[in-house]
Amino acid sequence: MGKLDGKIALVTGAAQGIGEAISRAFVENGARVIMTDVKADQGRALASQFGDGAHFIEQDVSVCQQWKDVVREGETVFGPIDILVNNAGIVGVVTNTLDFKEEDYNRIIGVNQNAVFFGMQAVLPGMLKHGGGSIVNISSIAGFVAVVGCPQLAYVCSKFAVRGMTKHVAVEYGDKNIRVNSICPGYVKTPMNEDALDEAGYEAVNLIPMKRFGEASEVAKLAVFLASDDASFITGTEHIIDGGMIAC
Repeated sequence: MGKLDGKIALVTGAAQGIGEAISRAFVENGARVIMTDVKADQGRALASQFGDGAHFIEQDVSVCQQWKDVVREGETVFGPIDILVNNAGIVGVVTNTLDFKEEDYNRIIGVNQNAVFFGMQAVLPGMLKHGGGSIVNISSIAGFVAVVGCPQLAYVCSKFAVRGMTKHVAVEYGDKNIRVNSICPGYVKTPMNEDALDEAGYEAVNLIPMKRFGEASEVAKLAVFLASDDASFITGTEHIIDGGMIAC
């Protein structure tokens, strides 16, 4: 038996990286997964590998109405949503604070921060109706500390905000059997990080006590735990998975 047998999950940013790994781990643990991403061809191809265990929907998470459409379609295909993983995110423009353009800042906040609010708001009515659920929001170690050598104010702002929203909604709906937790990865080998990191960024491995980058599959195992009944008394918490980097 899988840890998520009979559960219906919605995972954003599911076409690659951590979202792909979480979707795969959820299906392997018995869940049926609604996978969303802006990368439609890539997402559909991946979902097809999971057969009846997954259904893909193209989605821009920064658009509130699309959340309503995704939840409606997902519930029509699979049934009430038990689990939400707000994973979609972008690094965006890396530049000094003085040089940040308004449109670049707003785009990052829209995808990384506003979408987490939209997602929780979209699934909460169903979870309340059906007696509970689990929400896992993907933050970052950049939600705890500034990122050395990578000037990215908007990204840091958004990831701090995810932690705060997680705690607020966990407290607000704790007595309704709705658990809300965040995962805060450090450097993980994903296509997004490969695109964002330059040579200096890759030298960050020297700052990690375990002397390696994380694997997306390691983050996925943590997401399975938090989404499952094994974490039935865990809510409002953040779980750092960074090889010890910010412990230094």
